[in-house]
Amino acid sequence: MGHRVGVDIGGTFIDFCLWDETTEVLHSLKVLTTPDTPGAELLRGLDLLEERHGVRPQDITGFVHGTTVGINTVIQRKGARLALITTERFEDVIELARLRMPEAYSLFSRRGAPLVPRDRIFGISERILADGSVETPLDVPSLEAAVAKAQAKGVEGIIVSLLNAYRNPAHEEQAVALVRELAPELFVFRSSEVWPVIREYERTTTALINGYVHPRIRDYLDRLIEGLRGRGVTAQPLVTKSNGGIMAAELGKTACVGMVLSGTASGVMGAAWVAREAGEPNVITLDIGGTSADVALIIEGQPQFGLGEKIGDLPLYIPSVAVSSIGDGGGSIAWVDGFGVLKVGPESAGSTPGPACYGRGGTRPTITDAFAACGFLGQHDLAYGAFRPDVTLARQAIATLAEPMGLGVEHTAEAIIRIALSGMFAEVNKMVARYGIDPRDFALLTFGGAGPMMGCFLARELGMARVLIPARPGVVSALGGLVADVKNDFIRTLFIDVDPAAMVALARQASALEAQGLAWLRDEQHFAGAARPGWFADMRYRGQSFEIEVRLDPAWITAADMAAIAEAFHAAHEAIYDFCDRAAPVQIVNLRLVMEGATTPPRLRQLPAAGEGPPPVDQVLRVFFDGIWHEVNLYRRARLLDGHVFAGPCVVAQDDTTSCIPPGFTARVDATGNILLTAAE
Repeated sequence: MGHRVGVDIGGTFIDFCLWDETTEVLHSLKVLTTPDTPGAELLRGLDLLEERHGVRPQDITGFVHGTTVGINTVIQRKGARLALITTERFEDVIELARLRMPEAYSLFSRRGAPLVPRDRIFGISERILADGSVETPLDVPSLEAAVAKAQAKGVEGIIVSLLNAYRNPAHEEQAVALVRELAPELFVFRSSEVWPVIREYERTTTALINGYVHPRIRDYLDRLIEGLRGRGVTAQPLVTKSNGGIMAAELGKTACVGMVLSGTASGVMGAAWVAREAGEPNVITLDIGGTSADVALIIEGQPQFGLGEKIGDLPLYIPSVAVSSIGDGGGSIAWVDGFGVLKVGPESAGSTPGPACYGRGGTRPTITDAFAACGFLGQHDLAYGAFRPDVTLARQAIATLAEPMGLGVEHTAEAIIRIALSGMFAEVNKMVARYGIDPRDFALLTFGGAGPMMGCFLARELGMARVLIPARPGVVSALGGLVADVKNDFIRTLFIDVDPAAMVALARQASALEAQGLAWLRDEQHFAGAARPGWFADMRYRGQSFEIEVRLDPAWITAADMAAIAEAFHAAHEAIYDFCDRAAPVQIVNLRLVMEGATTPPRLRQLPAAGEGPPPVDQVLRVFFDGIWHEVNLYRRARLLDGHVFAGPCVVAQDDTTSCIPPGFTARVDATGNILLTAAE
């Protein structure tokens, strides 16, 4: 028994969740990030955990970390200078991509620039056919020439992605070995090792992202591991992954693409756990931090996953928690464009200087300043006593926009809030249209430092009748690391027909995948608990261009039950497209294994029963919304008990966030401290 720590680093704060396994008490903490000295905030947080809760570094038995280093590297285009070595006459694969425009109905739509420009892509003479046979052996002189050209371009690393390497990786393995001999100063990755799937564009793009973020993730994890070791933390540090699982931080140095969405996936996994504990199986999550707002969908208690998730303007072709992001965080800056139109984001004030109301030197107005100017903030400390928002500074910042626009400070502040809400409204509508659901059938789960501040207003616009505010909404992403399982994906491209003739091939490939997954879990992760395999197949009717994912029962895999597998595909196809053809031949393109090792999640203590009567009112505030001033009650979250009921409009203050509840919502506190809001019909 000891202490498990979950950590999540955002653009403004680093969040800590501390689970005391002996007392079953969950503690939380927020520390402002230090962009000039990255990593210092982590050590500062460990000091505060020891100072406030008596947790010495050597008492920490588990450490899980979610990070945005990978996604920020891609979005900011600050990754490694790469060269790509590919099959001769296929040098234009990543430039051609799939010939799709990002926005089909926009006259101004442009594809993002590839991570490797054409002058750093080199073809070599070799050819492996689709069946894995060798037509042209790898030509060593052409490889030597390509490496020499790459070195002359001053690259940091080389990606090797050859045609049909998913079927036979021999040429890629040979090329990587030679590159390491010829250029030992460069790092090198091969596509068949990163994600061995059919379709050279998807495989190449995934390998390029892995190499592009590798130096920054490697250096970051080195500092993390050394910093923890230097402080006396003996627990093996783990990192959260894009697929919602966790793995050893040491492996993240090379399996970089798997943790590109580390931070955002942590939030969704934490939210899914909170929703299940609260008895809400179907929720839309709204995670608003300092720089962005992320929305995701949880159905029947499970987050939704997808392939081809967008990282900036690049697709990521590995299984990832499906999250949509927009640049509307609490620190997003409001501004007026050249036509006099008020805009919000995507630029953020971050932690330095931060919103104006933080009193750290910021002068440009942000969403947080807008809420302070409207009276929602300024009556209590934020970030566990780190500061108290200064309403005067917020109003001064908003005034720089209000005066040229000819509006009052309060009306300008509310306009900023409404613009931010409109962006979130559009993003949620796109997501629900993609999944074919009605948001009114779901609850909105708001978290992050600014999520509860804006969540109820968004729910009101979407017509959602239920809102769930977790007990510690500001640190749900850090909590996600504590509830996530050890998890990895393994894939094989089979390209077989679903018929009795393929039973032996399916059984053989499934056995090889399971052995690979168990070796990863036992030998690399040193996980001794029960292994939990999950099987999926990418399937299609013969002749179709693309596949759909089908969940398979492990018993079908063991028995190679082709009839059951085919029927599962027909049912999935009918659910998506409203038709199926059971007489048509079916193909399995990819077989995927998700190997999991279940961890033990925290058990939350229940709050004391409230008894009769409403919760105590701390003070009455004067706040501005819907165009007029209102007098509303301020409640302290720490004084709310199980069974307390109160109504909006009101404000609920706590250490890690502020919840703003407009009229029409009735709140009830449950046994674990969640606030469940219900809108009047």
